[in-house]
Amino acid sequence: MTVRLDAIRECLEGAVPGVMATCSADGAPNVAFLSQAEYVDGRHVALSYQFFNTTRHNILENPNARLIVTHPRTAERYRLLLRYLRTETAGPLFERMKAKLAGVAAHSGMGGVFRLRGSDVCRVLEIERVPGPALDLPTPRPSLLAALRSTSARLAICRELDTLLAEALASLESQFGFRHTSVLLLDAAGTRLYTIASRGYENSGVGSEIAIGDGVIGVAAREATPIRLGYLAPDYAHYGAGGNSTRAADAEGLETRIPLPRLPEPRSRLAVPIRACTRLLGVLYAESAQNLRFGYDDEDALVALAGQLGAAMLALRQAGEVDDGTAVPEPESLAAVGPPVIVRHHAGDDSVFLDDTYLIKGVAGAIFWTVMRNLVNAGRSTFSLRELQLEPTIPREDRSADLDARLLLLRRRLADCGAPLRLESIGHGRFLLAARRLPKLVDVAPPTNPLPARH
Repeated sequence: MTVRLDAIRECLEGAVPGVMATCSADGAPNVAFLSQAEYVDGRHVALSYQFFNTTRHNILENPNARLIVTHPRTAERYRLLLRYLRTETAGPLFERMKAKLAGVAAHSGMGGVFRLRGSDVCRVLEIERVPGPALDLPTPRPSLLAALRSTSARLAICRELDTLLAEALASLESQFGFRHTSVLLLDAAGTRLYTIASRGYENSGVGSEIAIGDGVIGVAAREATPIRLGYLAPDYAHYGAGGNSTRAADAEGLETRIPLPRLPEPRSRLAVPIRACTRLLGVLYAESAQNLRFGYDDEDALVALAGQLGAAMLALRQAGEVDDGTAVPEPESLAAVGPPVIVRHHAGDDSVFLDDTYLIKGVAGAIFWTVMRNLVNAGRSTFSLRELQLEPTIPREDRSADLDARLLLLRRRLADCGAPLRLESIGHGRFLLAARRLPKLVDVAPPTNPLPARH
């Protein structure tokens, strides 16, 4: 090929429809617009299959085709010679194209018409530039490779998960220009993701949840593949565990849903899985109010960054399991001021409320209730990660190596709520629970005779 396929990936963003020429077995030609072409690798592209039309009929009879794509910023055109290989109707490639097509359809007013039936994978046999005038490129963007190098250097010296995530999101803003970002981690059950860190939002959304398969983030986690949209796509909106309008509440009617951090109308979105040793750990997410803000190069950079994040998280997690045996004396108690804070624990789902304000639930809720009982009943304000791993009151199936992330989640939720309690790291794998108001514990047992559901 005279032109490398990876050099013209920007032509495959869907900003300008492609023009595809096919020919039937008996020699009848057909030319039609193509909604979407997706870069697969240096030798393959995938074409959107939406309708069983003449183009589809021809490609099944005669696998050779021509495709003209246009650079959205310079108007340069390239002619590709293709050979159809197969159609994929499920899996990572299909889901990537399905999400992108939803954005293109909504942007062009065809949201109710376009529906991806399959991804037609084709081998690229030849690429040539179509003669003609071209515009000059705008001012070149800063080097993403340099940005990635700088970010990697900052992450390499982080010794705590809190610092690692804060540096990662700060670097995405300062080095890449991504102003709205978040990190979500996979829960122990492998069915939901919870927000552990965010940057650029009025509310942090720490503790908010989203189901696997829900929206761009959930699909990226389910398929273990990057999902990128360049236009507003309502079908891929994130509503979180409680839905867009459903109010999640406990048995006493107190609000328990934490809204996800998000822009009101994100035009561009990019979700990249965080993996380590084939394990899915979470998702790195960025969004923007600008159309086509993230391209293939941005996606490549975030995939590389997510890989380093995953390796660093796993290393920190393993390091936190090692206890060096150094004794940590109990600090002097802080003087409590004001009325007691009511700490209410619901045993059914380990949800915890401070007075009437929802704090946390699940594993983090069980951890908090355990250390609060130790503080009130035994006067112990310090504890170690190793103690929590052996603590029988934390559900056994969840007493896993992600306790460090749960503690970070708990620390950030306490800060977000402005609670008179705070959790601090005081050394390798050790923590301090400090109280500005005396806690009063209330343990609420699950109902034994729940009321029948109303229909």
